[in-house]
This record gives sequence, structure tokens and C-alpha cells, in this order.
Amino acid sequence: MPVKYRCRHCETEIGTLPFDADDTIRKLHLFEVGEVDDYIEKNERGDTTVHCICEHCEDSLRQFPDYYALKKWLQ
Repeated sequence: MPVKYRCRHCETEIGTLPFDADDTIRKLHLFEVGEVDDYIEKNERGDTTVHCICEHCEDSLRQFPDYYALKKWLQ
């Protein structure tokens, strides 16, 4: 199954890996206990989505660093 990358703030799809890279993603990213569930989501069909940040949201966070305290700041 392909792996999708989606912005966790604005829900924009950033990209897709056309192959099953689920194990590779887990090995490359070093997460603390419990963080994997916050960033990597697997649905009932087995699709994997990695929640990260797009360039536009990253720029906004640089301009307004107080937004880091909010889990979801775009409504």
C-alpha cells in the first residue's frame, strides 16, 4: 500500500510514496514512546498516512511561534 504524507495542520496532501514503506518510515524516524500514534496513522484498509507539516504552515509557525502550543491552529 502507498504511504501518504499529509499536513497535520491544514490537511493538505503533501505527497505519496507509491510503495509500501511503512517499516522504512518507522526505522528512519526516531520517535519517543507514544509519538508514533500522533504522527503515523494506519486505517482499517491498511493505508498509512504520515502527519507532518507543509511549507505554508511551517512559515506561519515561524512568524507566530505561539501557535506551537496548539495541536490544531487552523479551523
